[in-house]
Amino acid sequence: MEHHSLHEAMQALLSSLFCDFYDTMQGWLYAAIAFILADLRFGILAAKKRGDEIRGSRMRRRTMNKVLDYSCWMFVAYTCRNSFGALFGVPVVSAAIVMYVYLNELASIGNNYADYKGLKKKLNFWKLVPGRHDIERALEDVEPKSTVKDESVNT
Repeated sequence: MEHHSLHEAMQALLSSLFCDFYDTMQGWLYAAIAFILADLRFGILAAKKRGDEIRGSRMRRRTMNKVLDYSCWMFVAYTCRNSFGALFGVPVVSAAIVMYVYLNELASIGNNYADYKGLKKKLNFWKLVPGRHDIERALEDVEPKSTVKDESVNT
């Protein structure tokens, strides 16, 4: 393949890198989209149940922040996969990075769901990770959150 200019060569290089990134990480990207939408849905339902004001601008800003954050973490995981993955033969480092981010998001989804359903427990995944496989230690009691209605009654 002959390139007549530096611009064409750079365009070919970047497009091949993007295609490889998407091909390698597409499953993780789809999971990120699903997690973001689930967290958005249960966050809105939990806020409605608490009586909080739901502002569209804040909702869009936080969702776009997550999209950008996850894109950055996917790029870090992809970079680690291509650098450290060749050393170990398996993408352990990139999988660990993605799982760290996704466990945080799953905790957020679970906690928003528990708020929405009125459950008095929340799941802390990090108490399960270091080898303590006791689900009772991972469940924590939750203090009721004050709502806008509660604050107006107290004043």
